[in-house]
Amino acid sequence: MAILKDILYKVSLVSTSGDMGRVVDHIAFDSRKVKEGTLFIAVKGTQVDGHDFILQAVNAGAAAVVCEILPEEVTDSVTYVAVKNSAGALGLIASNFYDNPSTKLKLVGVTGTNGKTTIATLLFNLFRSLGHSAGLLSTVVNRINDDQIQASHTTPDAIQLNEMLDSMARKGCKYVFMEVSSHAIQQERVAGQRFAGAIFTNISHDHLDYHKTFDAYISAKKKLFDELSSEAFALVNVDDKRGRVMLQNTKAGKNTYALRSVADFKGKLISNTLQGLEMEIDNKNVWFRLIGDFNAYNLLAAYGTAVLLEEDPDKVLTGLSLLDGAPGRFEQVVSDANVTAIVDYAHTPDALQNVLETIAELRTGNEQVITVVGCGGNRDKGKRPLMASIACKLSDKVVFTSDNPRDEDPAEIIRDMQAGVGPADYKKTVVLADREEAIKTACLLANDNDIILVAGKGHEKYQEIKGVKHPFDDKEVLGRMLNLFAN
Repeated sequence: MAILKDILYKVSLVSTSGDMGRVVDHIAFDSRKVKEGTLFIAVKGTQVDGHDFILQAVNAGAAAVVCEILPEEVTDSVTYVAVKNSAGALGLIASNFYDNPSTKLKLVGVTGTNGKTTIATLLFNLFRSLGHSAGLLSTVVNRINDDQIQASHTTPDAIQLNEMLDSMARKGCKYVFMEVSSHAIQQERVAGQRFAGAIFTNISHDHLDYHKTFDAYISAKKKLFDELSSEAFALVNVDDKRGRVMLQNTKAGKNTYALRSVADFKGKLISNTLQGLEMEIDNKNVWFRLIGDFNAYNLLAAYGTAVLLEEDPDKVLTGLSLLDGAPGRFEQVVSDANVTAIVDYAHTPDALQNVLETIAELRTGNEQVITVVGCGGNRDKGKRPLMASIACKLSDKVVFTSDNPRDEDPAEIIRDMQAGVGPADYKKTVVLADREEAIKTACLLANDNDIILVAGKGHEKYQEIKGVKHPFDDKEVLGRMLNLFAN
């Protein structure tokens, strides 16, 4: 419950009509969730325009409406507020309605193409191990200390976000670690949040179906840093050439991490095996359970963040050395077969290349690398041939299959991928649109000591087909098939 004029604090108003002192019991941007006493915010979405549902919201009992364009017919009992940007207003309104929960804790955002989930998860688990009350907002799961809440998006909508942050603050969380997607930044879902710090991991080909151009994608990521306060910190990977771009206009304290460049938090990779990696950080050699160069970056980012949050460096390194990665991120499947099997969320060209290059570095002899890979439907089509080309270049055998086809025909998606396969590589490819059959075939093709990579879905426990999410778990299917064919 709040007063309308109070929850409009910092919102850029164009005009108002009606009682600004009225009490608001609820807020909503979905007209189906409106009830008596609700403030309805009409937002122009990618698929639906909330302005088309203002009358429906009023008929459902909305006490007030925030919109960019006032309706032609207004109701005397309803307060109407015109704003410049409804999406941005929604973020500020949600934050104000929940009494600005991000000001009551230290909120750290992680953005970039790859590594967000692992870094946020490492930080959450690290700070819990150090004795702190903490929250996690990630693609895989949301957590409030030991309580788990299922995640549906990388970044929740503005109302859900503030509701969760409010719950975290009420339950004593001091720190919250949050993945921040480019969609969420562009759609103003994090408007109104006060970040204690932000991390930039890297940027590569992804989401161009939404952002249209690579520059627009970079700009979306950069907006998070542009809006940090002078009290916050920015931590960026300067081995990625866009790392320093993120720092150009920020008021925050500027900090860097790297393996190859001069940086504030510098790491040196000493050894890398299927059992873990050894890295030198701050003149200390530490063994970590995580695997691969990309995880060396993730560990550095987590270390730098913890130190910037004033944790003891030695305790941080010790804590990180005991942690596993996020589910579905280079996760090895244990089976009775003498085969190394890996499940990974890699669903971008850069991520797939990182995983396969890591596997190449870990090979000790003549093992085959067999990759099972597909691409999601209704998403950036430009990455499909790129991912197929990378899979063929860095694998001995490739099984093209269905990922989450959504509303597209899996066969069409696979044909898009095959456009990236050169004539010399066709002989190493197999096409099986049925994902379980594809994983089964990879297991049949594997000999002792071979390495199977099942890429694309990672932690997901479903396959989305024509709007329906069917139960499907790569890890479970892979383990079952390996054991079935074990000698």
